[in-house]
Amino acid sequence: MTATSLPPNSAPRVRLRVNRLVLYTVLVALTGLFIGPFGWLILSGLKTPAELAASPVHWLPADFQWQNFADAFHLIDFLGYARNSLIIALIYATLVTLSSAWVGFGFARLDAPGKKTLFGILVGSMMLPQMITLLPTYLIFAKLGMVDTYWPWVFWGLAAAPYLVFLFRQFFAGLPRELEEAAIVDGCGYGTIFWRIFLPQSWPVLSASFVIAFTWSWGDYIAPQLLLSTDKSTLAVAVMTTYVTSAGTPVTNLQAAASVMYVVPILLIFLVAQRGFVAGMSTTGLK
Repeated sequence: MTATSLPPNSAPRVRLRVNRLVLYTVLVALTGLFIGPFGWLILSGLKTPAELAASPVHWLPADFQWQNFADAFHLIDFLGYARNSLIIALIYATLVTLSSAWVGFGFARLDAPGKKTLFGILVGSMMLPQMITLLPTYLIFAKLGMVDTYWPWVFWGLAAAPYLVFLFRQFFAGLPRELEEAAIVDGCGYGTIFWRIFLPQSWPVLSASFVIAFTWSWGDYIAPQLLLSTDKSTLAVAVMTTYVTSAGTPVTNLQAAASVMYVVPILLIFLVAQRGFVAGMSTTGLK
């Protein structure tokens, strides 16, 4: 073997290292692409209004305006609006997760005429934009006297969500039939089978569904703006509508600082439930 020749197994190793290098480069680039907007939001919250309006763009602030975060927190009832958002998000996420699990269990394990047709309609309803159903929903809640209350989120939660139903249906359909048959032999009904056997098995999908539903509700701007008064409104509405000058011009640096604080709870919830979230999304493949 000459000094320049390579061992017989070196070529696959070199190819593997090159592939890994390319993969890591792509992952780093995608990570920067997704994190970039949040990083820009943080920088915007540390600038003065003049720096935000400057042209050409000032990428970094001359002096970091940490006071913007304190001002954004104290200029409005930040904790009060956050409490309203938390109440609504917890109510909706809890109820819609459980109701979606129950409906998904029915589609996965029960037989009934027209089940496939109903499931197709359910999946198709995921294509409907929120704006199409929001106005009829508002009229219904107005007739029932539920405007300016949190009851709409209770009923939305009890009605289940098509995407979450789909996730649960896919997961429950993959569980062994023997679990269900053994429980039936022991005299259990389908309600007991769901609560005592299938639901405890579905903790990855439960955590993923809860995080998704919590994010939907926490980040929703349109429904709270339409249904709730200022005192009962959410942090999303407050961040977008209350940081303005006397002339009605948005104070963008305070909005950016408040938006950073607004996003932090979602990031914390995801970090806590990250393992369950990833497991839940990976165990609900198409069948």
